[in-house]
Amino acid sequence: MVGRTAVKPGTPRLRADATRNRERIVAAAQEAFVEFGADVPLDEIARRAGIGNATLYRHFPDRRELARSVVLSVIGTIATEAEAIAAAAPDAFTALEEIVHGAVEWKVGALCPMFSEWMDVEDPELLVARNRLDNVVEGVFAAGYADGTLRDDVGPGDVMILASQIARPLPGVDPIHHLPFVHRHIQLVLDGLRAPKRSVLPGHAATLQDLRDRGVVVTDPQH
Repeated sequence: MVGRTAVKPGTPRLRADATRNRERIVAAAQEAFVEFGADVPLDEIARRAGIGNATLYRHFPDRRELARSVVLSVIGTIATEAEAIAAAAPDAFTALEEIVHGAVEWKVGALCPMFSEWMDVEDPELLVARNRLDNVVEGVFAAGYADGTLRDDVGPGDVMILASQIARPLPGVDPIHHLPFVHRHIQLVLDGLRAPKRSVLPGHAATLQDLRDRGVVVTDPQH
């Protein structure tokens, strides 16, 4: 009886430790992917996570599965934050500003190349996470059109393209040093989206579906 009693309390602790290790690996991988790209040595990720290589491979047998977990984690986190922002912001334009700046802080643009290289865009979990985020962003735009804070000739796709381009650092510039300029220049872009509009834009507003139809995997920006 003593032996069986001792095993039961230990089992949840082992599971909790495994969960913490997995979370540390995913967080370290996100940092390393942003800094070095998707080809960063897995040894470096293990070192940053403070675990051994064997532990990393026990959780993630290959790079593809690790990249998938990083992307799902980041998109899920941003969707959660975006939902909270949209619910609390005083108006739609304020919500848009906070969501875009928040996505920049998560450096999502650095993960975009991993979509095409490491992920199946039809992955069911990815579709759920992406659709959840899309619904928030599209809802903010619809509210912005309705309350008159957002010009009616722009769409979510326009913001994604602009923010991704602005957030990409110049060659040779450390992304960390580039980040303050990203927030500054993105704010300039966001100010240009305010209603009333001051110019007539050529073409039409880009939707998220427009980007997907052209093979662009959509999240929010950075890198």
